Amino acid sequence: MRRIGLVVTALLAACLIPPLASAKDYAIIARNIIPSGQYGEVPPPPDATVQAKMYDALTPRFDHVTAHDLLTDFKADALGTKDAGSLHAERIPHAGVRVIRDRFNVPHVYGTTRDDVTWGAGWVIAEDRGLLLQQSRYDARVAAIDAPGLSALNLVSSLSSFAPTAQTEREVARQTGVLLAHGAAGRAVLHDIDIYLAGINAYLRAHRGTLGPFSNVSDFTRTDIYAFNALKSQFVGQGGGDEAVRSEFLSALQRSLGPRRGFEAWSDLREANDPETPVSVPGHVQFQPPPRSRSGNVVLDAGSLSSTATQAAAADRAARGQASNILMVSGGRSVTHHPIMVAGPQIGYYYPGLTLEMDLEGPGISQRGATTAPFPGYIFIGRDQGSAWSLTSAGLDQIDTYAETLCGGDTHHYLFDGQCRPMRFFDAGALSSKSGTSEVTFYRTVHGPVIGYARVRGRLVALARKRASYGRDVLDLLFYHDLAHGQVHNIHEFFHAAFKTPQTFNSFYMDDKDIGVFTSGLVPIRPANADPALPIDGRGGEEWRGYASFANHPQGIDPPNGEIVNWNNRTQAGYEAPDDNWSLGALQRVDLLLRNLGSGGHMTPAHITAAMNAAATQDVREMTFEPLLSRLLHGAHAPSTRAEQMLALLDAWYRHGGSRLDRTGSGKITDPGAAIMDTAWPLLANAWASSVLGSALAGQLATFNSRFDQPPSGQYKGWHIYMDKDLRTLLGERVRGKFHLRYCGAGNLGRCRTQLWAALDAAGAELAASQGPNPAAWRSDATRERITYSPGLLPFTMRYANRPSGIQQILSFRSPVSPRPPAPRPPAFTG
Repeated sequence: MRRIGLVVTALLAACLIPPLASAKDYAIIARNIIPSGQYGEVPPPPDATVQAKMYDALTPRFDHVTAHDLLTDFKADALGTKDAGSLHAERIPHAGVRVIRDRFNVPHVYGTTRDDVTWGAGWVIAEDRGLLLQQSRYDARVAAIDAPGLSALNLVSSLSSFAPTAQTEREVARQTGVLLAHGAAGRAVLHDIDIYLAGINAYLRAHRGTLGPFSNVSDFTRTDIYAFNALKSQFVGQGGGDEAVRSEFLSALQRSLGPRRGFEAWSDLREANDPETPVSVPGHVQFQPPPRSRSGNVVLDAGSLSSTATQAAAADRAARGQASNILMVSGGRSVTHHPIMVAGPQIGYYYPGLTLEMDLEGPGISQRGATTAPFPGYIFIGRDQGSAWSLTSAGLDQIDTYAETLCGGDTHHYLFDGQCRPMRFFDAGALSSKSGTSEVTFYRTVHGPVIGYARVRGRLVALARKRASYGRDVLDLLFYHDLAHGQVHNIHEFFHAAFKTPQTFNSFYMDDKDIGVFTSGLVPIRPANADPALPIDGRGGEEWRGYASFANHPQGIDPPNGEIVNWNNRTQAGYEAPDDNWSLGALQRVDLLLRNLGSGGHMTPAHITAAMNAAATQDVREMTFEPLLSRLLHGAHAPSTRAEQMLALLDAWYRHGGSRLDRTGSGKITDPGAAIMDTAWPLLANAWASSVLGSALAGQLATFNSRFDQPPSGQYKGWHIYMDKDLRTLLGERVRGKFHLRYCGAGNLGRCRTQLWAALDAAGAELAASQGPNPAAWRSDATRERITYSPGLLPFTMRYANRPSGIQQILSFRSPVSPRPPAPRPPAFTG
């Protein structure tokens, strides 16, 4: 009876928890959503899809989002447990820590000391993401050591298993020394890591025997945290490194078009510094002047790349995500008279989610938002009492490929500084996947891992990849330590904190008066005779000369137009696009956000959310390129009545907003324009390329720069970016930064029109054969682009929506009437 009485008492206490004291909250509006939710158990509990259903409910509203929708389709993002609804207290075996769960299972972690908060964050991450931690802890090592051809996130999502060797463990563990080299700041981060690990391991020990196959795992260590940081970097925090593939393409172009025209075509398609590309803030920044020559580069022979190099490059491209967005307006354009932000990272859809939410309350901290495994009691993307931060991937060029001159009569010795040196053999570990078990081994030079081999003027060379952030991934935590420990009080301090991370992000900040963005990342300064878009001679004369300074990083505060909008487009004019991004041309998907946002004032949070939500289902080709295509085609007679009707339907789809929504629940995209565009696009793109590039070169280009990132992909890349500039030039319209060559119809406008009309007509024949003769009845399959959760543990799907998934915040802050007070100690609580 006594035991029953204690249980009843505990249940009553959990139902009658008073709101715990938190710091003053200056938010005018604070809402958020994480579609992956807070839960991480397998099988998923019934409430695992609650936030996903809210997220999905916003999608069909398109641009008709009301203030009420913000209350129903987003949840409250307040600090502390006030207004959090029903609450449930957890029993935590650590004095000074209180964890209170709200109705969305979001943990509100209260600590008597700052270390208590950090310990509680470790306990919660183990509780809510224990499965993900165990699956990813060793897989993440492949990112930390840059194992060629392997994506850590792909290993995690495919449920593969990597068993590291002692050599790998020693290599990753060296990051302790990197932190210690940063003095007091590095030691402070190590302290937080150790406290956080104590919370993780306390949870695992307290639940041994109840965690299935993970019941008897070894304790988590600092090395695990370093590896998690490297996984994050590989996924969204680095750029460059694809020089070998692009160099081989240059050789193929020059072989087909001649040395001069081939290089001109390569320069056109690279889009290194298009003056028409949209930027998020005004101004001009340059990491370093363009190379005076290319004597420090090599150009790889066409078709000479080894299969291992090709596979490594493809895996590296596949590992990276570019799909986060943000809209911020200043107080002068806001109905709140203070800035408004709608923002979040798009990191895909996973269950368990890669991110989760925490509210952290204690001395010196009152923050809420998304966090993830690498962060020891730090909020990755979120807010505090009067400010908020978010990010998008920047992809600055941090990685170079070096061509190593072989020596010693084999493929494992190379020349550096006049000496023939042996490559270092790296035995990384064993990889177990659905296809079996294999050993992961590779060689390293002074520059980095050897990804494969190629030929230069017939001579075999090794290709090694050098990453600026290698072995420094954990330094990203210096930035977030400053945020978590109250060392950032304004936008200028935020910028200087963001500069500390070696990972490359656009970091955004907003408080009650300012909006701003700083683009971070270690960007190497190359020698003046080396083009970073091509492989560099590795013999030692063309090494890096340091890194770009704080002042030479893109940044902006309170632009005159009162807005900062970014969807992985260029942040600021001037710096060259990284070698692995050939999509920074005049057309960008950010154009959808800009068009939907408009240029007026008196904007509401609902209006800004509507601009984001409409863009989430719009077809980028339709809304940015189709009007130009229509103008060009209307200059000549259609080859058939059917083709003429198809163009009219595309014009109508543009006028209706270009949405890919299934508005009727039929499983088909409602507008017939989608079926026409989807079927015609590869034919139109090939027709555009046919006269100059031809089918072989066009096919080679498509291997690394796709004709279009078809939904459910993010619509970031596509040849509509090239076609826009080329067709406007052919039509005699105003064009800045014209291409050297004319592509469509080899510059003949009449031939271009004929080729594109023929492509559209051929698509009509294909659709008529499969769906009947009436173009108005044609439909694209909406089911195939529904969102599914990787790796298949959550059997739930959602309508296609290209919008933030790690977290999406809607925030605006009023001015504090007095200096922001420190977070008070939480009241005594038992339960």
